[in-house]
This record gives sequence, structure tokens and C-alpha cells, in this order.
Amino acid sequence: MEINIQSEDKDIINSFLEGNESAFNIIVLKYQKRVYWTIRRMVIDHDDADDLTQEVFVKLYSSLKDFRGESQLFTYLYKMSVNYSLNHIKKNKNRFTKETPIDNDFTETYSEQFESDNEMELKDKNKLIAEAILELPEQQRAVFNLRFYEEMTYEEIAAVLNKSVGGLKANYFHAFKKIQTYLKDKKLKGFID
Repeated sequence: MEINIQSEDKDIINSFLEGNESAFNIIVLKYQKRVYWTIRRMVIDHDDADDLTQEVFVKLYSSLKDFRGESQLFTYLYKMSVNYSLNHIKKNKNRFTKETPIDNDFTETYSEQFESDNEMELKDKNKLIAEAILELPEQQRAVFNLRFYEEMTYEEIAAVLNKSVGGLKANYFHAFKKIQTYLKDKKLKGFID
């Protein structure tokens, strides 16, 4: 059976496990962008996100033989992506502050979530949201990003983070309120309601 990027994950994985090395390239093509942006929204820096994305796929390559299919492949990848991101943030805690430079490429990803007549105004608002996210504790940052930007359900986030749905809802609520307060302090009340 010929596999491609539209093939079912289980078929791609089985092909890889049967010795088809190019099947892994299909997995990378299928998920690389999602993994990168999941990590990037957590760590902000492009180079760090790029390095961590590579680490996630190296880890996936070596652990795919142990993947039992109890969860979907993207859930498995999200879990690795978030864990690598959280570990990176903890190791580099002093680097991730509101002084962290936020580039235009990063703020454009937030533009997809909001509408505005003025592109410059939208980029400024997106930069402030990114700054607000940097102020969040790691767990709240992860939950906010997965819920708000990845549009995952609390049940999906619970599978990724191994946390209770109730705890995740509380994390998201507190993260959302902190971001609202940050934006309100910057005179952007109502931007993220």
C-alpha cells in the first residue's frame, strides 16, 4: 500500500515499523508545522522552537516502535512538545521575561485569531498578548496556548498534560484573567473577551 500525507497515522506508522524509512518523513511533513508552533507559542524564540522541534522528532523516531496507539499520534506529539517546552522554560527561567524580543513572524501567528482594520495596530496588540503570555506560569501558559490557539478540548489537554479537567479549567480561567488584566493595564480592554 502506498502511503502519503493524507494516509491514516496508523498506516504511516505501520509502514515505518515495517522498514519504510520514508514513512517517517511523511509524519514530519504532516506534523512539523503544528509541533513547531505549539513549541514556539510556549518558548517564543524561533531558534529555540526550531531546536526543540527537531528534538521532538528525534525522540519520536527513536520511540515510535513503543507507540502503542492508545492515543492519537498528534496527542503523543503535543505531549512531547509541551514537555520539551516546559523543561526548556524551567532550565532557562531567567531568559523568558517580558523583555524577551518578540519578532514579527511570531506576532503574525496571533493575527490569525483576531480581526482588525489596521494591520499595524493588530501586530502591536498581538505583541502585547505574547508579552502577557510570557508573564504566565508554565502550566497556565501551556493550558492557555493549547486551549486558545490550538482549540483543543479540556479532555484533549488533559490527555496531553496528564492533569484533571477541573484543574485545567481553573488554569485556563486564571491565565485568561491575567492576560485580560495585562491588556487592560495597557489600555486594550475588550481585545480579548
